[in-house]
Amino acid sequence: MDDSQLRNLSPLDGRYHDKTKVTREIFSELGLIKARVKVEALWLSYFLNNFRPKLLNEEISSLLTNLASNIPDELALRVKEIEQTTNHDVKAVEIAIAEQLSGQSSIQSLVHIFLTSEDVNSASHALMLKDGNEALIALLESLLIDIKDLAANTADIAMLARTHGQPASPTSLGKELNVFATRIEKELKTLKNKKMYAKWGGATANYNPHLLAYPDENWVKHSQDFMAGMELELTTVSTQIEPHDYMAEVFQNVVRVNNVLLDFAQDVWSYIAFDYFKLKVVKDEVGSSTMPHKVNPIDFENAEGNLGLSSALLNHLANKLTQSRLQRDLSDSTALRNIGSAYGYLEIALSSLKKGVAKLEPNNIKIKADLEDRYEILAEALQSFLRLEGNSDAYNAIKDLSRGAAMDKEVYDRAVNELVADAKHKEILFKLKPETYVGLASILAKEGKK
Repeated sequence: MDDSQLRNLSPLDGRYHDKTKVTREIFSELGLIKARVKVEALWLSYFLNNFRPKLLNEEISSLLTNLASNIPDELALRVKEIEQTTNHDVKAVEIAIAEQLSGQSSIQSLVHIFLTSEDVNSASHALMLKDGNEALIALLESLLIDIKDLAANTADIAMLARTHGQPASPTSLGKELNVFATRIEKELKTLKNKKMYAKWGGATANYNPHLLAYPDENWVKHSQDFMAGMELELTTVSTQIEPHDYMAEVFQNVVRVNNVLLDFAQDVWSYIAFDYFKLKVVKDEVGSSTMPHKVNPIDFENAEGNLGLSSALLNHLANKLTQSRLQRDLSDSTALRNIGSAYGYLEIALSSLKKGVAKLEPNNIKIKADLEDRYEILAEALQSFLRLEGNSDAYNAIKDLSRGAAMDKEVYDRAVNELVADAKHKEILFKLKPETYVGLASILAKEGKK
């Protein structure tokens, strides 16, 4: 790290610089410039092919293809240099592309033809969000595999469940972990189906100059075809700006993902606190500046903090971006620059969770000890059999024996003997132990691993 990183206001570019590589490539200023260059180059190519094909030759086609697919950093730097003069970021892109077409004045004049800045911006942000979502999905799927593996490996570890923080009917450690895997998987399916939208109709989205110059053309169809080439959808009716409703849907989806991950991080933190999980020791790590024995769940705590920051930004964006005065104002433009920060905090959180999950080792001794001799948690089973036998006061009968009180094997057996009439029921209940009363938990733990 050079000393410049120490002066960064955002930890995304300072402390966590190495943990935001994926997000930075997509959502940074560099990423935005490259997306704009791509959109402008693709549109110029589309326009020439459909309206001025005689101007095209192999050299120009190759140049535009390269601009759209392999944009060098040097060109982005040139755009920023031009912007110092224009004080307009999209105009700077237009000029930079025109420079690449030196000696082709008839084509240079067609760069940015019929476009307003927001046409370029809406398509660019859609492309960035498309790439960002694909990257996010890949990171989530990697973490999902780790959680599913951990769930499957701990499927048969019977564990004391807690509802309201109090002992409840037993479960399996793996099943509780698979709850989170299942939730993540559900949100992933939704996220994968999200479509990205852009508008493409000029200053107020009415195709004013388009129709004047080419009155017989179907400009909505041309716009749809152009968007399809970028795997985007066209927002047919809009103001100058794309209304960002689709973005709100995406961000709210990601917030739900964040909430599941946050819930996971907090529960695992609790299991570590209960000593149900041990953390693998990393040799040179320090847990406490004063307590040498400490091995802290820092990865899950880091994830919790960064997930909160990600969701705060995404919630704001979802609420802000869908509002714009009249045909547009610029408040959306400044807000949109923070999408990368929201995804950056999430990337950090995912990295921390993946690291944290890799350190987890179930502490079978502690888990078993907490479950043994907790026969009060079999009260559910006992009263269920009493109900089957027609005992209408079964719940109260067991409640008087078990509520708020510890129940060992001896007390439990006595209750079974005194309250249960059916011999077969007695046999089942006498054999029952807290660690065997887990229902389908072991099977449910492995759902999704088939």
